[in-house]
Amino acid sequence: MSYDRSSVPDLSPGLRLLPWETDTGKPCFLSTNGTTGRLARIADEIEADQLRDGADVLKGAQAVLNDWKSGEYAVRLALRAATQCLGDVLRIADSRGARLPRSVNVEDCDDRDRVDGPDDGEPQVAAEAFG
Repeated sequence: MSYDRSSVPDLSPGLRLLPWETDTGKPCFLSTNGTTGRLARIADEIEADQLRDGADVLKGAQAVLNDWKSGEYAVRLALRAATQCLGDVLRIADSRGARLPRSVNVEDCDDRDRVDGPDDGEPQVAAEAFG
């Protein structure tokens, strides 16, 4: 499985990019509507496994690169594993980034949503404005 960021459409709110793809290589999505169900928990576990694998592959690739006796085959294997893990990490970052709350433009807020900043007197958005 390889991750191609250009093949993933802009994610709509409420859709989660899953850490796997279809048999034909297309991205899979989950409609969460703000809830965490069994499938979302499975996706969380797979993402955690992928991140752990990425950390292990990074250590291995660093060891290969630091060993001047490493041959072409070892370097190719390390690079192949590293690119696979990098794709997984990019997919996770895109999925999680799409689920972050969108920033609020201070000028679009009502006066009741604003509070004075601590030092500079600039208006700040109250935490309640973010839900």
